Amino acid sequence: MRSIANWEDVPIFDSEEAEATFWAENRPDLRLMESAVAGGSEASESVTITLRMDPRMLARIKRLARSRYLNYQSMIKQWLSERMEQELRER
Repeated sequence: MRSIANWEDVPIFDSEEAEATFWAENRPDLRLMESAVAGGSEASESVTITLRMDPRMLARIKRLARSRYLNYQSMIKQWLSERMEQELRER
């Protein structure tokens, strides 16, 4: 069984059958699942911000998040965290 380390590796599914086949052969990495779960001290230390974005972009993000059974705000935070780690590694 293949381990998925990044949500980007999960495709957009055309059908429930395609999704079932994918998840029968793949599983999310434990660290990926832990990063998707809100909680711990990080949640109590969070700060609310306002971010303006194009409504079409937000609609696409929400569709992607829904297809991955995630809250769109959590997915955006995860993307930002992953990109920040990537940037720091490339220094």
